[in-house]
Amino acid sequence: MGALLDVQDIYKSFGGVKAVQGVSFQLHEGEILGLIGPNGSGKSTCVNMIAGLYSIDAGKVFFDGHEFTPKMTMDRRAHCGIGRTFQTPKPFSGMSVFDNVFSVALQKHSFAEAKRKTQEVLELTHLADYSKILSAKLPIEMRKWMDFARVLALSPKAVMMDECLGGLNSSEIDHFVGLIAQINKETGIAILFIEHIIRAVANLCPRIIVLNEGKLLAEGTPDDVLHNPEVIAAYIGE
Repeated sequence: MGALLDVQDIYKSFGGVKAVQGVSFQLHEGEILGLIGPNGSGKSTCVNMIAGLYSIDAGKVFFDGHEFTPKMTMDRRAHCGIGRTFQTPKPFSGMSVFDNVFSVALQKHSFAEAKRKTQEVLELTHLADYSKILSAKLPIEMRKWMDFARVLALSPKAVMMDECLGGLNSSEIDHFVGLIAQINKETGIAILFIEHIIRAVANLCPRIIVLNEGKLLAEGTPDDVLHNPEVIAAYIGE
C-alpha cells in the first residue's frame, strides 16, 4: 500500500498556544487509521490543516502524490479527493435526504451522473428508503449517515471522520462502525477515524496514532497502543 496522505512535520500555533508540534503520519490507500488523544491534543487542528481550514505554520501535506500548497482552498482539496465529516452535521434541513446528497454531487458531476451517484451513495449508506424524507426529521444517527453520504457524493479517495460518533448510543455506535467498515471494504476509500470512543477505534482500526499536547505520542496496533504506559497515563487512565 502506498501513502495516500503524507503529513510531514506540521506545526500550528494560536498566539502562544502550540496546538500542533512536528506531527508526521501517513494514511495508506484503503486503510482505516485511528487518531486518538485527549481533548486539546491537536486532533481536530491537524484535520483542519489538512482540509485547508487552517494554514500550516511549518511542514508539508501531500495527498495522492501532490502537495497541498497554502493557496489551495478547501474546495480544491475536496475535489482532489479528500473529504471530511464534522462532529455536528449541518444538513439543509428544508431539503430531502436525496436533495441534500444530490446538491453536493452536482459540484463534481453532471446532472445525470449526479443523480446516479446520489442513488448509489444512498444505497451504500443504507439511506435509500429515506430519500424523500426531510433531513430535519431524521434521527441523529441517520443525520450522521447522511453527512457521510454527502462526502461520498464527491467520490473521495479518503475521508477524515472527526468524532462522528458523538451523541449516539451503544447500539447506534456499533451500527455506524459496521457501516464504515463495510463502505471501506466495498469501495477501498481510506478513512482517518478521529474518535474518543476507544472500543470503536480498537474494533475498526488496524493501526492507531496517538497525539498528546500537540505531539505524536505513540503509533501501532490497537493492542500495542492501548497497553502503552505513556498512552495510559496521558489519555486512557489507570
